[in-house]
Amino acid sequence: MTATRDDWELPISEAQLARLTRDMESAHRETLPAMRAGAVDLAAEIRGGAASGAPVDGPRDPGRRRFLLGAGGVAAGLALAACSGNDKKSPASSGKAASTSSSAAASGAGSYTGDLKVVALAVALENQAVGAYQAALAAAKAGKLGTVPPAVATFVTTAMAQHTDHAKAWNAVLTGAGKPAITNVPLSNQPATLAALGKAASVGDVAQLALQLEDQAAQTYLFATYNVTSPAGIATAASIAPVEAMHAAILNFVLGQYPVPSDFLPTDKAASPTLLTV
Repeated sequence: MTATRDDWELPISEAQLARLTRDMESAHRETLPAMRAGAVDLAAEIRGGAASGAPVDGPRDPGRRRFLLGAGGVAAGLALAACSGNDKKSPASSGKAASTSSSAAASGAGSYTGDLKVVALAVALENQAVGAYQAALAAAKAGKLGTVPPAVATFVTTAMAQHTDHAKAWNAVLTGAGKPAITNVPLSNQPATLAALGKAASVGDVAQLALQLEDQAAQTYLFATYNVTSPAGIATAASIAPVEAMHAAILNFVLGQYPVPSDFLPTDKAASPTLLTV
């Protein structure tokens, strides 16, 4: 085990964490083509619906929805199972959850409706995760988190880059549909998230907060497959959810919590579009 502070240590070896991070990056690279293709198709569907005068949400396709939902859920479960199978450790107690508050709105208020509101929520969540990981790296560089194992820093950098890729894909949908991109974090819980980050005093504190954000993101994508009407939108969400689930599974290991594999993700931690302040 690698000590990071007197009261916290990495429960798995750095070699194990490095291997999990490489697996996570490999899974991300495999999903990129489908994610980007789905985003392009979704923007085209929305533009086509607007041009024809049809509802922006587009027609429902229950059969395809069920297929893609099942594919995304099973993939997420397999991702968790793969992580669980690599490194088994005893559970450890977890920290407290962050509360919600209010934040300033971005430009384009009220311009996201229907499927685009879910897309806007996805961008905001990805930007929130990127900002959280950036803040963690800055805190580590300033010595506020104690000694940070190199493998932890590599995981944070890799996860941050993946969230950036996801945000770019979703923003491409917004701009492709003629709506403004979201470059900040227009979520009502952002001030509370920033406050929690500011109080973090160890790698464990940051990992606990990051786990909350990753669980929220993964489950929100599963929620989206139930609520987005576009088949392309469902496909995009289903391609990203497994990667977010892997982030969460690895963070559980970092916290000494064994992530029990499940065939399907729950949605009790999913973010609601009502969190959006745009």
